[in-house]
Formats: sequence, C-alpha cells, structure tokens
Amino acid sequence: MWWIPAAGTPSGWSGVDTIVDMPHAINRALRFAEFGGLEQLSLVTSERPEPGPGQIRVRVAVAGLNPVDWQILASPALAAHFGVQPPTGYGNDFAGVVDAVGAEVTRWRVGDRVFGGARARAAADYFLAAADDPRVLATPSGVTDLVAGVIDIVGRTASAVADRLRLGPDDTVLIGSAAGGVGTVLTQLAVATGARVLGSGSPDSAEVIRSLGAEPVRYGAELVSEVRRAAPSGITAAADLYGVTAATAALELGATPGRVVTIEADDPPVGAVAINGRDARPEALPELLGLVASGRLRIPVEQTFPLADYRVAIERQQQRHTRGKLALVMAEPGR
Repeated sequence: MWWIPAAGTPSGWSGVDTIVDMPHAINRALRFAEFGGLEQLSLVTSERPEPGPGQIRVRVAVAGLNPVDWQILASPALAAHFGVQPPTGYGNDFAGVVDAVGAEVTRWRVGDRVFGGARARAAADYFLAAADDPRVLATPSGVTDLVAGVIDIVGRTASAVADRLRLGPDDTVLIGSAAGGVGTVLTQLAVATGARVLGSGSPDSAEVIRSLGAEPVRYGAELVSEVRRAAPSGITAAADLYGVTAATAALELGATPGRVVTIEADDPPVGAVAINGRDARPEALPELLGLVASGRLRIPVEQTFPLADYRVAIERQQQRHTRGKLALVMAEPGR
C-alpha cells in the first residue's frame, strides 16, 4: 500500500519524528540562474549558511515537490508573481529541524521541529528564514516529517477550496483530478462533510479515488455523460484541480455558479471562481495536521527520491499522473 499512516511511518522508514541526523558544514541546494527547463536547474554545493540576528537556520529533512516549482523555473511572469528572481533556489514545501538561531531570536530553539513553505529555498540541506516568518510553523507531535514536508501548498489549497464550497450532506460535488496532490486532500475533506463526492481521473486512478471515499468517474471527452450517468439529478458544486474540463462540465450539469472552483486555469469559465493557497485561513495547516495526528486525514506520498535524483523526481511529476505527492529527502531514511 502507498498510504502513509497519519501518525505512523511508511515501510522502511526509521520511525523517528525527525528523519535526518547529519550535521555538516556543507549545503547542497537546487538552484537556477536562468529561466527554462530542467537543464537550467543544478545541484550546487556551498558552505552552510549562518543565521544573522532575527534569523533561524533550518536543516531540511523532506522537501515536497509541486508543479508550481517547475512552472516558476519556466516562466518569468509566474516567478515575478511569487517574488522570485534568478539566480535563486527551488522548491517550497519542507519539514525539518531548527539547528541554529541568530541573536535576538526567542520564538524558536535549536532542536524544534518545523514545517511549512520556503519559496525558492526549500530544496536544500539548509536554508535561512526570519524567526517571525509566518510560513514556518511548529510540527505537531504525532506527525512525521514526510507528511509535514509535503503539505504546505496542497493543504492550503485544499482548505481554501473546501471553505469556498461549504459542502454538506445535501451536496453532490465533482472533484476533477481527485487522485492528485490537492485532490487526495480535498476529496477526504469533502467526504467528511457528508456530501456525495464524484472524483474524476483516469481508469488507473479509480482504486485510489475509491480509497478516499469517493466514486470514480472517467476523466476526458465523455465526462459530462459519465457524471450524468452517475448522478442523474445533477451536481451542486465542483472543484477543477487541473484545467477547466471539470469546471465546464459541472456548470453544464447544473452546478451553482460561484460554487465551481478552479485552481490552475488562466481563464476560468463564467460561473467558476479561481482559488489558490493564498486564500487559505492562517490556521488551515495546523487544522489539517491536527486531523492527520488524530487519524482522520491521510496524506498520500507516492514516492520519495534522494536530493541527487531531483531530475528523475521532477520529470515524474511533469507527467501529471502521480497519485498523491512526491518528495525529496535529504538523507537515507533511518540515518
């Protein structure tokens, strides 16, 4: 099974909360100096950064991968939107431990476990962050670094979509790309409301969608007829997590305008609302990891890769057929 238990560890994992114990003075980091494809991305080695006043140094255990990471690499406009300018680093999601603090830091102590988002810095052995950075959060007890290290973007996005849809037992909702990173989290949140959930995906993803508590429907040109066959009375809401096919179908099938959401569409259809992780409530991630720790939410990680295999990992994600998340790990599990 590929599920990561909410408060447990995957097969072969060390079973400890923090999965790396390799203090050294060398820092490996993914960086790029020019926009383009993966040929522009390199694993570079430098001295470990030292925190200044008001800063902490994070020793990274896990860096989750997201499509927006390589989209930023390819797009100057998107990079500017996120405040990224080369030469710069790569990634966003992380989990690890505070291993050094600068002067005047009172919020954190060496040894504190942390997770969150570090745009264009996370895919490295170490990075620096402001001690008061709101996107650096304490990792709850009972949550592994592997789970905490992949949740930032997908968790905030899924939470924001769920808040917008406000589902309940009287709803029938269509979730497009339900087996992907955001989809696996959102589908579970939707099922927990008592709504009937239809999850679109390829035939290969049907088992995964069922395991989330949803009913699989085939994604593609026949999506409208597939959904109409599964829900003759129509649907009330939808979330399209890749493109606009599911959103367009949902509106045709009678979903209420304003209760159809897209997260990755340049031009959403009339009646659909564009949502992203920036729309999430500040407490969204702590709430989700609380659900993880209590066993009420599972975060699927399809595969992990050592940092040196970053190209294989990113190419796998670019195929757009992952079931859940992919992640880079900074040391062999159990070290």
